[in-house]
Formats: sequence, C-alpha cells, structure tokens
Amino acid sequence: MIRTITNRFSWKFGRCLTQTCSITSDTSHCQNATALKVNQPTELKESELKEITNPLRFPDYFGVRNLFRLKDLFDAKVHYGHKDGTLHPNMKPYIFGSRLGHIIFDLDKTTELLQDALNFTAHIAYKGGIILFVSHYPQHTLTVENAAKEAGEYAHAREWDFHLLTNSEKIYKGVTRLPDLIIMVSTLNPQMQEHTAVRDAAKMCIPTIGIVDSNSNPNLITYPVPGNDDSPTAVQLYCNLFRDAILLGKSKKSEIPSS
Repeated sequence: MIRTITNRFSWKFGRCLTQTCSITSDTSHCQNATALKVNQPTELKESELKEITNPLRFPDYFGVRNLFRLKDLFDAKVHYGHKDGTLHPNMKPYIFGSRLGHIIFDLDKTTELLQDALNFTAHIAYKGGIILFVSHYPQHTLTVENAAKEAGEYAHAREWDFHLLTNSEKIYKGVTRLPDLIIMVSTLNPQMQEHTAVRDAAKMCIPTIGIVDSNSNPNLITYPVPGNDDSPTAVQLYCNLFRDAILLGKSKKSEIPSS
C-alpha cells in the first residue's frame, strides 16, 4: 500500500525567550530545572520521558532554531534575488526591496519560514518518515546527493520522470511507498519552468519544502522558504541545515527506551 501523508502540520511560533523548564506529571507549568534535580529526581526522569514521547507539545523540541543565525543566511547570499522585472507576483510578501537592479529578500521572514521548515523536517525524521531531496540543477547535484546520503535519506537530482509519484506502481511494477516529505532545493527546472515534482506532490498529498527564488511561485509548496536557489554557498547551507535537522530528529528517536 502506498503510504502518503494526508495531514499537514504547521507551526507558527513568535520569538520568545528561551528558558530551562520541565514538565512534570502533576503540572503543566515550567519549573526550575535545578530545583527539580535536587528535590525531585524521580519526577525529572518521568518528565524527560514525556518530552521524548510527546515532541509535538514543544514548539522547538529538536532545537532547530539553534542551527543557524540570520547572519549565516546573509553570508551565504540567501538574500539575493533575480533582476528587477522578474519578480513573481506571489513572492511580493517576502521581498525587502531592490538594490543595484537586483531583488532583495526579507531575511527576517526567510529565517522564520526556514525554522518552521526545519522543525517539520525533524518531526518527519523522528517519526521514521522517508525524506526525498529533489533538485534538477546539474551544478548542485553532488551537493544535494551528499546531503541526502549523510542524513541517511534519498535524493533525486537528475531529470525528473513525469510519472515517478503519480504512477509509481506501474513504473516499478509493484507496490511502492512514496516519500513522506520532499525537500526541493529549487522549485524550478533549468528551463525556468516549475518543477514537475511540485505539481505531482500536491496531487499525491505529499508535503513539500521548497526554496523559492524571486521568480518562483510558492503557492503549491507546503513550506515555502524564500531565498536564492542559484548560489552554491546558499544551496550548501540549505542542504547542511536540512541534513542536520534530519539527524536531530533521528537522534531523539533513538532516545526512546525500548519497551
């Protein structure tokens, strides 16, 4: 039976101060972790177990917000869009302005959306889902495939088969399991047309994360991340971040004690 994800998760979290807290079995309020270690060591262990088995109760359970800073995006040239006159109308909410004839992304918005995408990725990995990295740019093939390999997941960085998702049983001549999440390093193909996987994933109800440049359409992407999809430094940063998010989710999964 082909397994797909039909429910989409989304989290919108405002910026908040990080504090050390613990959820105990008899209260939902944050308490001082140091005091618990001294006075209630048993309850602390029970709390840690609850955190491991109920990650959805925490806005950033996997700590993906610590993987990067806004300056990292700036240094990787994520803020550089295409030339003026190429802006897709649906990308206007993510644009800061224009400089020297080039569109500039609002990195504050990119940071927030990228954190949401990384958090979702970590949850999929935590649940044992299949994650597929997708790119059709030859210059990024090795970067994308290496990231997927290091994360223990899959990559498709070659020319896309039009029926790979929508008619997989006929292609592979048997029952197949579709990916639970598709991470698209670019939502366009080398001809500047929308990648076929964007439409096909939407048809099959597979959630997608997509790096959407200023000339891209973010509407069919579950978690759009506005930013440069051409710069090698930017693509390397994206791949490293999603790789690390996957590994964080898997490491938390390994902490669950076997019954």
